[in-house]
Amino acid sequence: MDQQDNVRHFINLPDIPAETLKGIIKHAHALKAEKFNPPQILEGLSLAMVFDKRSTRTRMSFEIAMKQLGGHTIVMNMDEMQLTGAESLEDTGAVLSRYVDAIMIRMSDHALMEELSTHTSIPVINGMTNNSHPCQIMADILTIEEKLDDIQGLKIAWFGDYNNVCKTFEQAAPIWDFDLAISTPPDLQPKKTGDNVTYFEDAKEAVKDADVIVTDTWVSMGQEGKQIEKFMPYQVNADLMALAKGHTIFMHCMPIHQNEEVTPTVLKSPACVIYDEAENRLHAQKAILAWCLAESGVNLLKPIGF
Repeated sequence: MDQQDNVRHFINLPDIPAETLKGIIKHAHALKAEKFNPPQILEGLSLAMVFDKRSTRTRMSFEIAMKQLGGHTIVMNMDEMQLTGAESLEDTGAVLSRYVDAIMIRMSDHALMEELSTHTSIPVINGMTNNSHPCQIMADILTIEEKLDDIQGLKIAWFGDYNNVCKTFEQAAPIWDFDLAISTPPDLQPKKTGDNVTYFEDAKEAVKDADVIVTDTWVSMGQEGKQIEKFMPYQVNADLMALAKGHTIFMHCMPIHQNEEVTPTVLKSPACVIYDEAENRLHAQKAILAWCLAESGVNLLKPIGF
């Protein structure tokens, strides 16, 4: 049997069965309920955390998640590793596989992350790439289920940039069977939209009957100097929120640029759930770690069923 056969990577949502993803979310709800007495299911296990960009929520949530479940972490920047030097991906993957039990990596190059995963005998978890942000979407779904119960059949409206978070919401829409309305400047319109996804150039059309409104920064790291004037019609403000349903919640994965993608009025409103969303990175990632490690040949203190 190939060493990859039993490795549970968490890189692309569509690569994981829908029922498994829903099971991870269910486990995340249970782990959050135990947040003041977390089960020590990962006792003695190690997680390598690798970054090529600065990070607040990804670093803290993964580090605390691993430690709350009894494990420990080592954190490195990519410029501290041979990954960006003379060493091959194959050698890097093989060596890390001998030292730690899983790797969480946040890097720009999605293809490089996927290639690294082919050279490891341990799980690789996508902490974020320029293409996708699956851990964020898992936390967002956990938050939506907490606030609005079942996500199936809801309408989520996305405004602003067509970025990695939006693209991962696209992947999630058919898996959880919710409707996604994407509203961006026309030059950023997706070339094609998949199942459950519709594009609207007009933000007021996109927001109609929305249960959830989501946005993100218009200028991500590495995009400094980007022109933002074209995004102003897609700002989430009180007028836009008023066109949605009465129970609609507002989400943003942070960091936030007030008076750009969202106004202070929205952030201070009862609809804003951004801090619950940020906390849920911790609980969703506990469940992701547990799933990744459940069939990895390591000893878990408590059996986990998926």
